[in-house]
Amino acid sequence: MYKILKIVVAVLGLLGVVFLGRIMAAGDTELKDDYLATAGNSELVDSMFNPFATIIYIVLILILAFVVFFVIKGLVSGGGNIKNTLIGVGAFLVILAIAYGVSGGDPLVGVDKIYAYDDVLATESESRLVGGGLVAFYILSVMAIGTLVFSGIKKMIR
Repeated sequence: MYKILKIVVAVLGLLGVVFLGRIMAAGDTELKDDYLATAGNSELVDSMFNPFATIIYIVLILILAFVVFFVIKGLVSGGGNIKNTLIGVGAFLVILAIAYGVSGGDPLVGVDKIYAYDDVLATESESRLVGGGLVAFYILSVMAIGTLVFSGIKKMIR
């Protein structure tokens, strides 16, 4: 299995280098000018970036598949404790639920604050999801920093 993975990584890496070389050889100013001149429908830009993006998506899918596979394999084979893993996943889901509950959905707040992307206004649920994600990030960051400080103090005491 390891040899097959090495071959897949080598092939994908080589394809990525080839497509990156094509992009660099064309030059970014030429690509930008061509893209702007054709009002966003450039065959030159699409022919260079689409294959590169496809390789990125393939690599991402492969990485996610291997991570899920090896995590499940490790849990099932007895190397990990399923109970502790489920407790960790449950705690993470509780943090996400709390963050979502705390965040408010305010797509439009006053005249100055309009949340829009490509002239499409954000809905209340989209605004709430983004706010929940930010709150979850803050909670997890504080927990990580607290854990580092606690372990440092504990190490200093010993």
